[in-house]
Amino acid sequence: MKNLFVIFLTILLTSCGEKLLEKPEDLIPKDKMINILKDMTILNAARSSSVTVFHDYKIEPTTFIFSKYGVDSLQFVTSDKYYASLPNEYEAMYAEIEKQLDNEKEQISEAKKIKDSLDLERNLKKSQKKRVKPKISTDSLP
Repeated sequence: MKNLFVIFLTILLTSCGEKLLEKPEDLIPKDKMINILKDMTILNAARSSSVTVFHDYKIEPTTFIFSKYGVDSLQFVTSDKYYASLPNEYEAMYAEIEKQLDNEKEQISEAKKIKDSLDLERNLKKSQKKRVKPKISTDSLP
């Protein structure tokens, strides 16, 4: 019984290390795939918040992303399936995407703070200029 358990455990451990899919010939490199998935994540968020804008202006965001990165839909699907068949690598890719999005969010937030403070300063200067101090006229006679 003990030997059967060891054999079963060995088979289980070796089968988990197998690749489920063969590496496609036209596999999108990992860094490029991360950028594509990040852009798709951003577009999906934009699409869900303003559904009609894309439809009204006849914008197809997925086609734009594919042309931006020079890939086609079949190449993307096969590459995505391949990376998804490697759960640890796929999870690491999405962790990198999350990290990049957090960094971009922080940069945008900092830029907004700077812009807001500059706008506030500009408005204060304008309001100070509008306040004209009354001139006290001095009598020219001794």
